[in-house]
Amino acid sequence: MTAAEGQSRDEPGDGSREGPRDGLSIGSVLAQLRPEFPDVTISKIRFLESEGLVQPARTSSGYRQFTGADVERLRFVLSAQRDHYLPLKVIREQLDAVDRGLEPSTPMPRLPRQLASLDGDSYAAPTAGDFAASREIRLTKEELLSEAGIDDAMLAELERYGLITPGAAGFYDADAVHVARTVKSMTTYGIEPRHLRAFRASADREVGLLEQIVTPVSRQRDADSRARADEVVRELAALSVTLHTLLVKSGIRSVTGT
Repeated sequence: MTAAEGQSRDEPGDGSREGPRDGLSIGSVLAQLRPEFPDVTISKIRFLESEGLVQPARTSSGYRQFTGADVERLRFVLSAQRDHYLPLKVIREQLDAVDRGLEPSTPMPRLPRQLASLDGDSYAAPTAGDFAASREIRLTKEELLSEAGIDDAMLAELERYGLITPGAAGFYDADAVHVARTVKSMTTYGIEPRHLRAFRASADREVGLLEQIVTPVSRQRDADSRARADEVVRELAALSVTLHTLLVKSGIRSVTGT
């Protein structure tokens, strides 16, 4: 985190250099949370504030002033997302209950026992962090073939059916390697790339649905709209993949009769 990230991004628009006189600045809160939550950012904290999950006070110049209770509240939210895969709606209900004076039975929210573990069967759901932007990797065609262990013919098939698409400059990213490796493993069971067109079509429909939901948020004119849109789309993507996986899992049980 740079000094600019911890300070200037939380400055009011009037040009004042006055900082928080009481309480914690957003940069200080970030510094406290990052050892436990390395992926947290100022944009994330501001997004959670915009969603009403934390409500810091403001100075006369517009600076946020967080209390120790605000930090613990943020820690509660971040832990609930990372460790328990809870969507913001459920977390907000948990916090609202606490605000009404209801003491939770455990210090952290947890999934109902029948969902968290059933006959020893557990499922590690993806989280919004899994869909965060990562460092860009650009691979040539030859590098992709080598990393994925496929030949030109298979790559041509993957591209033909839209399972892999090179970038505008002709390079491939890390996801292309994972897709190629996955399809290669599936071919050992007699599945060919042409059989997987339905996967591509299904993914496109899911992305289209998320785009419809997020686009109005991203078009808002306030400074945090892009950060909110990014956060919302990542959370929805995690929930979408979770739902897809569970539906397939349920369907397979009906096929196998188990």
